[in-house]
Amino acid sequence: MPLSTLTLSTLPPQVGIPPYARDADAPGVVHLGLGAFHRAHQAMVFDQLLAGGDTRWGIHGVGMTRPDLVNQLRAQDGLYAVRVADGQGVRWQVPGALWRMNVAATERDAVVQAMAAPSTRWITLTVTEKGYTPALGQLLLDGLRLRQQSGLPGITVASCDNLQSNGHKLQALVKAAATAQDAELLLWLDTHCAFPCSMVDRIVPAATPEVLAAAQEALGVQDHCALSTEGFWEWVIEDRFADPTDAALLQSAGVRVTGDVHSYEEAKLRMLNGSHSAMALMGAVTGRPFIASCIGEPHIRSFVHRLMSREVAPHLSRSDWAEYRDALIARFGNPYLKHSVHQIATDSSQKIPQRWPPSVLGQIAQGASFEHHALAAAVFVRYTLGVDEQGQAYALNDPQAESLMALGAAQRTNPEACVRALLAREDLWGQTLPSHAAWTARVVHWHQVVLQQGVDAAIAQLLATST
Repeated sequence: MPLSTLTLSTLPPQVGIPPYARDADAPGVVHLGLGAFHRAHQAMVFDQLLAGGDTRWGIHGVGMTRPDLVNQLRAQDGLYAVRVADGQGVRWQVPGALWRMNVAATERDAVVQAMAAPSTRWITLTVTEKGYTPALGQLLLDGLRLRQQSGLPGITVASCDNLQSNGHKLQALVKAAATAQDAELLLWLDTHCAFPCSMVDRIVPAATPEVLAAAQEALGVQDHCALSTEGFWEWVIEDRFADPTDAALLQSAGVRVTGDVHSYEEAKLRMLNGSHSAMALMGAVTGRPFIASCIGEPHIRSFVHRLMSREVAPHLSRSDWAEYRDALIARFGNPYLKHSVHQIATDSSQKIPQRWPPSVLGQIAQGASFEHHALAAAVFVRYTLGVDEQGQAYALNDPQAESLMALGAAQRTNPEACVRALLAREDLWGQTLPSHAAWTARVVHWHQVVLQQGVDAAIAQLLATST
């Protein structure tokens, strides 16, 4: 028997369930990007607000391309279980905030209508870095245009993706879709809508058969949409809302509302996401399946600690970076989070430009060492071979997969030329690094060590030579 509204009352008493009616009101939030992260992060914040009696935070969830997930969630009435596991123990919760669902690719008009519904107050997005396309801008503009034409109030449109200044970028994307006939709409957008910047942080691996089996054991019913996450979560959002009273509401649920999102945003991108990318690529090449498998190795843990402390932290404005670093290392080692290295390595060409170059450029400006990032970049080049050190092939899941693998193939015959070609790409490294001779030389050096001796030996050599 599957998890559903009918079976909710049969769940064991230790499983948290929604204490509110889920069909009394229309959703107040349209969320684009109905993946695991949103369902274990913002949806649980909105669930908390609903549980407190504020019925305006139900979600109309939009899968951008995946009808299979939406269909599974529809079959379960939008319900799914989340295993929250950390050093304090394990608990299961069924959030109830997801009330309606559509697929943007096949039900576009329903999504536009949802954005223009009188009950809608917020639009949130987790469409990943590669999802910020002209088509997304057009979809949002069409929904907002319909709102404006209907005489409805403006709303808050909040990006929750790993992009610096994500609110500004989202607003620019929406405006770029406008035509000369949209002058009145653009004035309405500027006057009545808010595009706050935000930073979100919670490790949410893709669901695995192990999690689905654990959910069935804990719940006593089948749940095809179950997730596992950590106890830690953070949502930092700019104090910029269409309805200013939302600030206090969000704070009551544990959200940090601030005028300084940037310091949290850059720390998360460069410390958590930057070291995540490095470990994921190392794991993929060495055949270690999970982040916990990587950080559990003393040499990789030392590498990550030093990467964050020596090359990232000097350029951050977040003052509590040392505590943040230590918490990250503990989180990476959570044995319940089977966080696949290949999942994190997905779309590396879109992620690395946000995560590594700012720290490298900061080190260069200070005349300081960037060896840890140079080794990480060398491992990225090695990763494009598409085969690990045990000879097992893996797929590059990346919008640039074809060009990366074409470059990667050259490693077998002319490795230095391959490295230089990859480092010359401004879409990956920005405008400055491709012409920096010392950076290129160090990546070439570490790439040779990785090819000849392996990733683990290269890390050990780096640790031994830079005390």
